[in-house]
Amino acid sequence: MACTFEFEMNNRTVTVETGKVARQANGSVILRSGKTVLLATAVMDDKPIEDHFLPLTVQYIEKSYAAGKIPGGFVKRETKPGDFETLTSRLIDRSLRPLFPKGFFNPVQITVLLLSVGEEADLQSLALDAASAALYLSDIPVNRCVAGVRIGRKEGQFVVNPTLDELEEGTLDLFVSGTKEDLLMIEMRAIGTVEVEIEPTVAVDPMIDPMLAEEIIQIPHVNELKEEELIEAISVAQKAISVAAAEYEKVFVEAAKPLKDVPLFEVKADPSIVTYVKEFYMDEINRALDGMAKSERGSEIKAIVEKLLEDEIAKTEEWTEEQVKAAVGEVKRERVRSMILEEGRRADGRRPEEVRPISIETNILPSVHGSCLFTRGETQALVTCTLGSRQDAQMFERITGKSASYEEFMVHYNFPGFSVGEASRIGPPGRRELGHGNLAKRALEPTLDKTQLDAIVRLVSEILESNGSSSMATVCGGSLALKAADVPLLKLVAGVAMGLVMEGEKYVILTDIMGLEDHDGDMDFKVAGTEEGITALQMDIKLGGIGLDLLEKALTQAKEARLHILGIMHEAANAIEINEEVLPSTEIFHIEPHKIADIIGQAGKTIREIIEKFEVSVDLDKKQGEVKVTGPSKAKVKAACDHIRSIAEGARAKKEVPQFEMDKPMKGKVKKLVDFGAFVELPGGVDGLLHISKISRGHIAHPSDLLHEGQEIDVLVKSQKGHKIELALAKPLD
Repeated sequence: MACTFEFEMNNRTVTVETGKVARQANGSVILRSGKTVLLATAVMDDKPIEDHFLPLTVQYIEKSYAAGKIPGGFVKRETKPGDFETLTSRLIDRSLRPLFPKGFFNPVQITVLLLSVGEEADLQSLALDAASAALYLSDIPVNRCVAGVRIGRKEGQFVVNPTLDELEEGTLDLFVSGTKEDLLMIEMRAIGTVEVEIEPTVAVDPMIDPMLAEEIIQIPHVNELKEEELIEAISVAQKAISVAAAEYEKVFVEAAKPLKDVPLFEVKADPSIVTYVKEFYMDEINRALDGMAKSERGSEIKAIVEKLLEDEIAKTEEWTEEQVKAAVGEVKRERVRSMILEEGRRADGRRPEEVRPISIETNILPSVHGSCLFTRGETQALVTCTLGSRQDAQMFERITGKSASYEEFMVHYNFPGFSVGEASRIGPPGRRELGHGNLAKRALEPTLDKTQLDAIVRLVSEILESNGSSSMATVCGGSLALKAADVPLLKLVAGVAMGLVMEGEKYVILTDIMGLEDHDGDMDFKVAGTEEGITALQMDIKLGGIGLDLLEKALTQAKEARLHILGIMHEAANAIEINEEVLPSTEIFHIEPHKIADIIGQAGKTIREIIEKFEVSVDLDKKQGEVKVTGPSKAKVKAACDHIRSIAEGARAKKEVPQFEMDKPMKGKVKKLVDFGAFVELPGGVDGLLHISKISRGHIAHPSDLLHEGQEIDVLVKSQKGHKIELALAKPLD
């Protein structure tokens, strides 16, 4: 039966229809908000998979027709998903995955199709709400609704679900998802802006010239968020989410399908096998933990499972590999958590708040503009920075945009298998790589001084070794790689991954978690920022949710770690030696706007010659007279600038031509020979044309038959119109 529900909350109106389309799916909805229309479906296979994990697939798909467009390029249909689609799919997945009951192993696919789009739509928030509604209204055994809320900040005030314009004009972009009881996922970025201050100039009377009475000063500023401000913003989001999720469940409950009776598999290991492992294999478990403190691979645990399967008792009792693996995993997990909770130490011997040893090397690659090898414990990132010109910007097209946009700061993250000791295929970046690169970009971009930066910047992070938070190593290494490439930065940025182990009322917050603690802990919480505050944050909560007081403690502990890391980074930054030889150079200067045409030349000939001769790129602003020259070396850029200035000076001389007396003999020097005559330099440095018909009374094939460049001859001015001067010979040539 078709049903329609309308909601008006959190600064927007949403209409949800169910039972009308895609009725073969377990659940489907059409969500409308303004001109935006989304179709969300949820489908479940009846048969669970053999491997015990939740096979959830989420795909957010944008269709060009939604904005009245035809896809660009050779193939006129949508192909692989863009970065925004991938990141939105990840956001939905991370928000919905905690809703499924433990032991649920049936494959589930959630698809969100964008059918129509309005220019001001927050597509991520609406897509999450649509996916949650489709899942809740289906017969898949999920009985909670998720809501997503975006928080902006403008003029010091938090705004719930701001418009896209309000968001970009503000200083904060915070996205939070959760149920009516708990927060599940948080993403945050500071939005870097330029503060504008207006100061009166005392020397100018505003009644005479009000424009000159004010001096506009642009002051670049990093809009970090202090820990207490972030807690306040999350609190605002939590209240909005609680209201929305509760309202959704209240209204949807009557239309929701009866839940299917799906078998839930026992996730706890066999107690008797667990006891046996503790009794006879505890030493091996402890040795394995020592190895896992140095690698994410976990091959030590696999070795214990294989050894135990060969045990006489295992063969007699006919224990399966799955049973043994579950028992060893549970003992390992209990040991990791008890060490932290009861002994206050971790598998690698650190205290809960301790950061692993850090080493930093900069500009180790001689042909690279900027590079940094950042090592923290067993996590290592080689981050490189490359500077380019405007044509190097990454073009992309947002479905809400009217024209193409250009990404001027790019962060690309690569995670090859050898970083964790695995022989895996190396292919195009997956969702994880795109997500980690995006997190690092959000952390670093607010610190770029865009009033001084006049280049396209690309950072590439090659993860060479991984055991915990390679994305935060990318942030630290990326900030120093920018510094090593002499990119104007307002502040350095450091990142750290935080964890949590919680049993009942007892908990321990962990700083700089490794892979083992990420796997067996209760929270993955990445914080990046400057000494003053947070520029980016990402949190996934594996528990049902955590309180704001615990979150505040985690943020405070993260700040202490961040300041420690920044101290080491500042020492490394002070020791940077810039690669002057390979670093591209840019010079900007002004000439009179009317001289731009002389630099371009006829049909662009002059500008092409400059670009080819000096190996530079030249950008010209015809209105302002601005000339920007960019090239691979400072020497070539300087030579190109000098050449352009000389052309401009020559153009000025042409404009200031002296008036010559007609038919008065004067000396001239042949400057250039052409098919139709000779250009002769006259007194004052101006040129006149001696036509071939004036050179000889008889026929000659070319002026070079009688003249050569540099020859002095006697000439007469026969005609002058500005700088156009026609000449004749004062006496016949010898």
